[in-house]
Amino acid sequence: MGLRIYLTSELSEDNAKQTAEILNLTSRIQELETRIQELETKKNNLTQKIQDMTTNWNKLSISRAQWSIDSYCLGNTDDKCQACQKGWLLTEPSCSAIIIAETANQKTWEEAQEDCKGRNSDLAVVRDSEEKEAMNENNLGSRGFWIGLRVEDGEWKWVDGSDLTDGSWIAAPVDGLCALFYMDNNWSSLSCGEKRQWICQKKALSV
Repeated sequence: MGLRIYLTSELSEDNAKQTAEILNLTSRIQELETRIQELETKKNNLTQKIQDMTTNWNKLSISRAQWSIDSYCLGNTDDKCQACQKGWLLTEPSCSAIIIAETANQKTWEEAQEDCKGRNSDLAVVRDSEEKEAMNENNLGSRGFWIGLRVEDGEWKWVDGSDLTDGSWIAAPVDGLCALFYMDNNWSSLSCGEKRQWICQKKALSV
């Protein structure tokens, strides 16, 4: 009788331990299932965001393509587009936008470059006499326009990182100076913090 009671007691303890382990495992499984559901929800949310971003990107691409057509083709129905978008002048091999501004709206060199960036362009790079002549065909007046040339580390540098190869057009480089382009191919240097009009430039399309 005593042995039976002992064995029964041992079995009861084992059953209790197994039951506790089963409950713990069940609880752990439920936690993992909950975590899986949370991850699945996050995955679905991310998938939806990606789809939304893809849709928006496609719409933006279509919009930019239409903008390009409208800007460069000027509503023509004969499929003939221009080398420069509407409002820009062809100064081969580039397109230039001469920004004429009242004194109150003129900009420092840095501000002018930021404005050009907003137009998907840079301040003008005028490398040779042909480009100078092309630019000079436009009446720039007498006040001067910022172009993409300034002194960096004691050297005249264009905004594309290249060096000025012909320094005869402008004064010796002094830090803090930027270049102005005037009518009749004249160049001048001025403190970059002064406010002037400016010329933006971008590559012309091959049409």
